[in-house]
Amino acid sequence: MSSKSEVFRGDLLDVGCGEMPYKNEILSNRKVTKYVGLDIHGALEYKKGIKPDYLWDGIKMPFEDESFDSSFATEVLEHCPDPLLTLKEINRVLKPESPLILTVPFLWPTHESPFDFYRYTPFAIQNLLEQSSFKDIEINCLGGWDASTAQMISLWLKRRGFSKRIQKFLFIVLKPFILNLYKKDKIRPAFNDQSMFTNLGVIAWKK
Repeated sequence: MSSKSEVFRGDLLDVGCGEMPYKNEILSNRKVTKYVGLDIHGALEYKKGIKPDYLWDGIKMPFEDESFDSSFATEVLEHCPDPLLTLKEINRVLKPESPLILTVPFLWPTHESPFDFYRYTPFAIQNLLEQSSFKDIEINCLGGWDASTAQMISLWLKRRGFSKRIQKFLFIVLKPFILNLYKKDKIRPAFNDQSMFTNLGVIAWKK
């Protein structure tokens, strides 16, 4: 996948920004002239002093057509009850030939309940982006069988409900194995019927 430093530029829209953890990193890119954080009404209870630049109703974003030069939506689309509508709105507010960088989980527990609606295959993402009038769609499976196994073991250790004593013991025993699995795995550019991955990374361009 292309480096984000090559595509983040101009006025950038962070869709589903939450508490905007990537704001400073994005603004450190000299090509980005403005950062705008957008979240949906009722999405989170934000920490004191933190507030998105804009909130929206999940139907129409509060921006004119072709307002932004690039966009970013990380771990957001699984929380959208109508993902096609969301992608069409992102497309609407982007200028022609502008990029959307998107990540979605595949192997992850339910979270932010009850607002966790989907897990996406590469084929579903491709279909949704094409329906939303994006082009030159690059989809990468992040991680593979080894990273997926390591992630599941880590989640099992943390969330299975072990006592702290047993959890600590198991972590000490399994940590070398988990780290070795992560080291073995890399970004996988291809996907097929036997693919396993932790999440998807996508770059697509408005027509």
